[in-house]
Amino acid sequence: MRSPPRHRRDSSGWLGLAAMAYVGIDYLRYVSPVWHELMQPALWAGLVIATIIRVPFYRHWSLELPVAIPFILSLLFMLSALLFEAICVRFATAVLGLDWHNDTPPLPDVGQWLLLALNEKLPQVLVNILRAHVIGLHHFLMLFIMLGFSALFNSVEAPGLGLGARYMFTRAIGRLLRALAFVSTILPSPRPWDYSTEFQPQWGLMNFLADFLRPTASKGSSSWYNLLTKAGGGCNDLLFSGHMFVATLTAMAWKEAYGGYSSALIWMFVMHSAQREIRERYHYTVDCVIAICMGIFLWKMTGLFWPIKDASRAKRLDKLDKIQSRLLQAAKDSDIDAVRQLLNEVDLSSQVSQKPGSRLMWLFSGATIFFTLVVVLLAFTLTSDG
Repeated sequence: MRSPPRHRRDSSGWLGLAAMAYVGIDYLRYVSPVWHELMQPALWAGLVIATIIRVPFYRHWSLELPVAIPFILSLLFMLSALLFEAICVRFATAVLGLDWHNDTPPLPDVGQWLLLALNEKLPQVLVNILRAHVIGLHHFLMLFIMLGFSALFNSVEAPGLGLGARYMFTRAIGRLLRALAFVSTILPSPRPWDYSTEFQPQWGLMNFLADFLRPTASKGSSSWYNLLTKAGGGCNDLLFSGHMFVATLTAMAWKEAYGGYSSALIWMFVMHSAQREIRERYHYTVDCVIAICMGIFLWKMTGLFWPIKDASRAKRLDKLDKIQSRLLQAAKDSDIDAVRQLLNEVDLSSQVSQKPGSRLMWLFSGATIFFTLVVVLLAFTLTSDG
């Protein structure tokens, strides 16, 4: 069943400002490293403290509880898909070896030619903007995390865990499709110079993994686990960009759940990131185009059957249906007070009863915040850009 549309509830626009502040402060690492070292920890601390303070005042934990299991299952599904993709990357490398690209040049890319030709036509300031590393994969992941947590502040409709579950489920589907595509049709990478000679690591009992992971001299000194979690694209093209797929999912989720000027700005970030992927030959042009199309398509597709429904919205619609005749009569009588009272009843009907002292809700809310913060921390510390 299709999940009901989510509407922006934050009239102050603080979420958009926080998102832009995060991207801007992180870019200070290139402009002013000193200010970056001062402001980024302050921003992180402020966001975490604000989130923790808001937990006791959140009135929709009862809506979050039913979607906790789908959230966990979606997380496990996504991790399984990422592991499958990493294995497929290493499999393709093991099949062809690390030197096959020496006799297989990259495919011609008209998109890259066009972007490089524009360097000589556009003003230097604009060229510098196009070249700037304004936003990367970890930014898009963090923007979505901020979107999910903003349910605590009523910026997006509850349940926030439901939005996160759909995001991870859709991402897993896309990763599986990409892995099946590039492992079945192996194309030369647009960056053949990235790969060096193979290296025989010293992993003890795990040395047999070298035949599957095929480490290079620059990475062979790392542990086998570190090599697996930081798996790159190998010697082959991946057919559509995982970075751009994640960026598109973030933009789609932001547009559906929040909207506004910040959504348009995030789509501009997506376009900027796409042209930089092409310009710097991380992906072919077709990789980025397909990734954006797949992100839009899969997000829309999962929305058609996503089972997590907004119970509060269903209650409002049910209550509105019951008082429809009374509401119409009050409108005909120009009784503004009666209309206001009836609409207030509709709004109150959507509020889920939750006992402030409920041990179950306190335990669930604390465990949810702790678990999600730990997952975010591990994602950004143990893997490549999340």
